[in-house]
Amino acid sequence: MTPANERTIASVTHLSSFTQYVFPLGNFIAPIIIWSAKKNDSEFVDYNGKQILNFQLSIFAYSAILVLISLPLLIYGFVDLIGTNCTFSNFEIDFNGFHNQKITTLIGTAIVAFVLFMFLKVFEFILIIYAAVKASNGEHYKYPLTIPFFK
Repeated sequence: MTPANERTIASVTHLSSFTQYVFPLGNFIAPIIIWSAKKNDSEFVDYNGKQILNFQLSIFAYSAILVLISLPLLIYGFVDLIGTNCTFSNFEIDFNGFHNQKITTLIGTAIVAFVLFMFLKVFEFILIIYAAVKASNGEHYKYPLTIPFFK
């Protein structure tokens, strides 16, 4: 395989992760197909294939952690919000003072989770393009904050 072909295939492997916007799990399936087909032909393609897969798995893990942290907080907020006014026979307890605080906490949690997720997706988009450019120049690029699942 010529060095130009290696660089092209490595770049396409990085860019193939954008197929996630076309079909579900495309960010894993497309790079795996390209990488598994060409990893034995080129050490450069093998390295880049591992890098994009490690990065995509890391982004998935970070997204899952974000959901695991924010989802219980959101559920707790909704459950608390539903039960703000309690009535026991002739005795009524009004939690309206806490009601506004719970709404604020719920909305704040949702906004923070959404902003962090959007930041993660923008970070992913920029780094994939950057890695593809580096690969097309023949440089080895290691994504930051990547967990090395494949070595």
